[in-house]
Amino acid sequence: MNNVDYTLYLVTDRDVLRGRDLIKCIEDSILGGVTLVQLREKNVTSREFYEIAIKVKEVTSKYNVPLIINDRLDIALAIDADGLHIGQKDLPASVARKILGKDKILGVSAATLQEALKAEKDGADYLGVGAVFSTSTKKDARDVSYETLSNITTSVNIPVVAIGGINENNVTKLKGSNIDGIAVVSCILGKENVKVAAEKMLDRFKE
Repeated sequence: MNNVDYTLYLVTDRDVLRGRDLIKCIEDSILGGVTLVQLREKNVTSREFYEIAIKVKEVTSKYNVPLIINDRLDIALAIDADGLHIGQKDLPASVARKILGKDKILGVSAATLQEALKAEKDGADYLGVGAVFSTSTKKDARDVSYETLSNITTSVNIPVVAIGGINENNVTKLKGSNIDGIAVVSCILGKENVKVAAEKMLDRFKE
């Protein structure tokens, strides 16, 4: 899938919402400038994930923002999501690509240049590279230096999205790394006013 805008990539985490409605927060974040949404659900049944995904897709479709499902190929296929994002411990990218077909977006997490090059070879459309800063929303995240991030962006021919602990105070430290976007969680969904938080992150990234 071409012409995807990876600039401000929202990854959901209901733990940071403090009881607020996920669907409303996603809509507000899109109104604030989010260009892509990844639905990440770790502690729900398959039925619950499916039902949440259907509701999220209604919102993302309304604003023409691609919806990516984290990890769960079955859910991505079941709701006809725009794509799937997988980690290094999930299904191999080459297998996921074969099942997804060529028209869906496939994102792969990478923390080393070797992982990045393999993901591109196996059919990834974009890479999620991190953690570029320490993060509390993903306990098993590996640290990625600015140097590694820059090496990856110059070595692959697919978009690179930085992820991991990015907020309005440190996003400018990624300047010059040639990334195509930033993936964020808490610095938007953890804020009281989600729309304003998204606008602020977009402004800071574009500075």
